[in-house]
Amino acid sequence: LYSSVDFGRKWQLIHERVTPNRFYWSVAGLDKEPDLVHMEAHTPDGNVQYVTCRVQMCTEANRNYPFHGFVDISSLVVQDDYIFIQVPTSGRATYYVSYKRDAFIQIKLPKYSLPKDLHIVSTDEKQVFAAVQEWNQNDTYNLYLSDTRGIYFTLAMENVKTTRGIGGNQMLDLYEVAGIKGMLIANKRQDNQVKTYITYNKGRDWRLLQAPAADLDGNDIHCILPFCSLHLQLQMSENPYLSGTITTKSSAPGIIVATGNIGAELSYNNVGMFISSDAGNSWRPIFEEEHNVWFLDKGGALVAVKQPSVPTRHLWVSFDEGRQWTQHSFSSVPLFVDGVLVEAGAENQIMTFFGHFSHRSEWQLIKIDYKSIFSRKCTEEDYQTWHLHNQGEPCVMGQKQIYMKRRPGNYCMLGRDYSRILSAESCICRAHDFECDYGYERRGDGNCRPAFWFNPSTVSRSCSQGQNYLNSTGYRKVVLNNCTKGVKEMYTARKQQCPNRPPKGLLLTTKDGKLTANLGSNVTFLVHLDEGDSLRTNIQLDFGDGTAVSYSNLSWTEEGIKHVYKSAGIFRVTALAENTLGYDSTTLFLHVTCPVEHVQLLAPFVVIRNKEVNITAVVLPSHSRTVTYFWWLGNNTEPVITLDGSISYTFHSEGMHTVTVQVAAANSILQDTKTIAVKEFFKSLLLSFSPNLDEFNPDIPEWRQDVGRVIKKALLQVSDFPEEQLLVAVFPGVPTAAELFLLPHKNQSEGKKKSEEELERASDIIVSALNQNLVEFELKPGVRVIVYNTQLTLAPLVDSSPRHSSSAMLMLLSVVFLGLAVFLIYKFKRKIPWINIYAEVNQEKEQEMIGSVGQGDSTPKITLSEFSTSKELMEKELDARVKRGVGNACESTREIPNCTSV
Repeated sequence: LYSSVDFGRKWQLIHERVTPNRFYWSVAGLDKEPDLVHMEAHTPDGNVQYVTCRVQMCTEANRNYPFHGFVDISSLVVQDDYIFIQVPTSGRATYYVSYKRDAFIQIKLPKYSLPKDLHIVSTDEKQVFAAVQEWNQNDTYNLYLSDTRGIYFTLAMENVKTTRGIGGNQMLDLYEVAGIKGMLIANKRQDNQVKTYITYNKGRDWRLLQAPAADLDGNDIHCILPFCSLHLQLQMSENPYLSGTITTKSSAPGIIVATGNIGAELSYNNVGMFISSDAGNSWRPIFEEEHNVWFLDKGGALVAVKQPSVPTRHLWVSFDEGRQWTQHSFSSVPLFVDGVLVEAGAENQIMTFFGHFSHRSEWQLIKIDYKSIFSRKCTEEDYQTWHLHNQGEPCVMGQKQIYMKRRPGNYCMLGRDYSRILSAESCICRAHDFECDYGYERRGDGNCRPAFWFNPSTVSRSCSQGQNYLNSTGYRKVVLNNCTKGVKEMYTARKQQCPNRPPKGLLLTTKDGKLTANLGSNVTFLVHLDEGDSLRTNIQLDFGDGTAVSYSNLSWTEEGIKHVYKSAGIFRVTALAENTLGYDSTTLFLHVTCPVEHVQLLAPFVVIRNKEVNITAVVLPSHSRTVTYFWWLGNNTEPVITLDGSISYTFHSEGMHTVTVQVAAANSILQDTKTIAVKEFFKSLLLSFSPNLDEFNPDIPEWRQDVGRVIKKALLQVSDFPEEQLLVAVFPGVPTAAELFLLPHKNQSEGKKKSEEELERASDIIVSALNQNLVEFELKPGVRVIVYNTQLTLAPLVDSSPRHSSSAMLMLLSVVFLGLAVFLIYKFKRKIPWINIYAEVNQEKEQEMIGSVGQGDSTPKITLSEFSTSKELMEKELDARVKRGVGNACESTREIPNCTSV
C-alpha cells in the first residue's frame, strides 16, 4: 500500500502485504488524525492483523494494533461509526465490533444462528444492518438489525433472496429507499416462491405491495392480496452510470421507480416498469419494457432510456412523477446507451450520454442541456405538501412527516434553497414502534417472548450489589424512532438494583477459544459469571501446573488472566467463584503442545510368526501426554490409535510386512516406516566394523540402507547363500553396528529340519570368513571397511517351539532397546561410560548364565539381552577389542570415561 501527497508525482510505501481492498481512510470526527489509514496486513508467517498508522509515518514504531490478536483474511470493515473484524475460533466464525473506536466487543447474534457468512449491509442510520447466511441456508440470507452500538442483533427478516452478479458475487435483494428513514424493500423466499415485501419501521413489520389498479391501456387489473401482488427486481446496477432495476433519490422522497411484475411471485418474464410517488403505498405502470431512469432537477423531472441491449435515438421526459411522458430525439443514429452522467450542482442542467453506434464503433459522447425547458424558477405557488403515510397511518418511525414537492406538471426549476421536509411532529408511542429485544422472539399473538435458549434472569457480568442494571421488558424501541410517551414506559427497559446472589454460571475459556496452546506462549484465560455479586465474589484460578492466582473482584479479570506453561502436557485448569452466599466452579483441560521435530520407528527387522513383538516410536523433543500415535500394522488399512509410544503386535502370516507410525502433536504430523520380515525361524549374527566407518556415518536412514546393501554384497562374495535369504540391517547411531539375518527359503516343502541345517552351514561359512577378516568393502577411494563378527553371538537358531520362545523374545526385545539406547546416546551426545551403563549386575542372572554353559553343548547360548546385563562379559569383550586394535585410545583406564566410540 502506497500513498502520495503531491497528486501522484511521488509515492511512499505505507505497508507491505496488505490485503487487497481492505484499507480505509480515517473517518472525520472519530479518528484523531485526518491522515490515518486502517488496513488489514499479513505477518511474515502468514497471519493477518488489523493495523492503523499515519500514511507518512507508518514505521513499525508508529503502528498501532487496535485488536490484540489475528483476524480472518478480508474481514476488516471500517464504516461510519463502526469497525468490524472476524476471528477464527474453534472452526466457527466469531465477529467483533468497535463502536466509535471503543474496545472491540464480540457481536451477539441469536445463539443458534451459526453463520456461514456475514455481510454488513449498511451502518448509516445509527445501527447495523447485517445479512447472515446461516448453517441451513444456501441461496438466501437472514437480515439482522443491531442496537446502536452494533453488538446485539435481532432478526428483521428471514430468507432474503440473493442474486449472483456478473462478477460472480452474491447480491442481497434488499433495497433502502433513499430520503425516508426506516423504509426498506426486500424479496423473501417463502414456500418455493419469491415475494416482495416493504417495511416502514426498519423491519419490525412487513407487508406485500399493492399492485396497480389498471394497466397502461386503462384496463382493470384484478390482483387481490395476499394471493396476488406487485413484485420488484431489486438488483443494484454494477455499472454506476446506469440506474439498475430500482432507483430512488433523497432529494425526491416518496418517488420509487422499479422493474417488476404482477402476480403470485417474482418473475423475470413479462416484466414492466412501475412507479410510486407516495412511498410505495400505490403504484402505476409506466413502461412495458425495461428502462433506465434518472432524476433531474432534484427529482423535479424524470428521464428514461431503454436498456443498453437495444439501440435507441429517443429519451423520455416526465414532469408529473411519471404520469405523462414526452419523447425527445437526442441522436440521428440509434445509440447503444452505456451510461449517463448527471452533472452535480443546482446550476448545472446538463446530462451526458455515452455509448456506441455499433459493437465495432468508438464511444460517442452526447451532451444534453435541458435548462431551456424550464422557463422560470419555482415560487411558493408551484409547491404542494405531501404527507408520508403507511396505508393511511400518518405516524411513520414515530413521526408525522410533511414533505414539500413541486406540483406535477409545473415547468419551473427548483431553487438552491429548496427544502424537502416541511415539518416533523412526534407521535405517541405504540406497539409497532418497538421491536423484540435480543434473546426474544415475536410469537403469533404479536408479543415478544424469550427464545428457548435465552434466560431473561441473566444479569450483566458487571452488575454488583449496590449498583443498578437495565432489566429488559423483551422490547426495544426501533433505532431513530422519535415517538414519545404512550406505551414507551411500558416497553422500555427498567432500571433495577443488582441483587445479592451466590455465584452461578461460571464460565472459563481461553481468549482465542482454543483448548490448545504452544509451549512457552502466553495463554489468556477469560472468566465469565452469569449471576452473583461480582463486587464481593472472590475468583480463584488454578492453572494445573502448581501455580494459582486469586482476585477479590471479577472486574479485575476483564482483560483476561495470562499464564505461561513451561512444560508440555494436559493441564486441568480450575476456576472457583465464591462469596458469602455460595460458590460455583468450572474446569477446562488445556493441551500444551510442542511441535514434533523428529520421529524414529524402532522395530526388529525379522520376527517369528505368531510371536508377540514390541514396536516403539521415539519422538523428539520428548512430549508428555500430548502426542497421538497412529499405527498401521500387518498391512492393515485402518490405523490403531494410541497415546503411548509403544505397541505390541503379533504377525500371523509369513512374508514382508510394512509398519508405519504417524505422530501428531500440535499442528505437526511426522511419519516413519519400517519393513519387517516374518518367518517361522531364522538365524542372526551381530556385526561390527573397523572404526573408520564411524567417521563417515551421518546417521540417516538412507545411508544405513546403502551401507546394508554394500555389506550384503560383500557377504555374498564369501558364501554361496542365496541373495534373497540374506538380510542386513544397520542400527541407528554410532558406533556403527549391524545385524545379519539368515532366512529360510520361501518354499519349505523339503522339510523344516533340512532348512535349519542349511542355515547352520551358511552361518558357519560366514562366521569363518568374518573371523578371518575376509569380509570388507570400499566406502570411498582409499577407505576400506572390515566387517567383524561381534563374537558374543552366535545367536541360536530361533523357531516357534516352546523351548526356544523365551530366548527368541529376549533377543528381539534386546535389539529394540539397544537401538533405542544407541539412538538417544547419539542424539544427545552424552558421554556415558560403558562400564557404568552395565554396572547393575544381577548375580542370580550371572549364575543362571554360567550354569547354562557346557550342558551337553560346546557353544554357550548367550543372547544379546543376557549379555547386556553382564558386566563380566562386557569387560571380556572390551579386552578382545583392545587386542584387535579396535579401542587403543581407551587402554589407559578400565572405566573408559570418554570412549563411547568403543
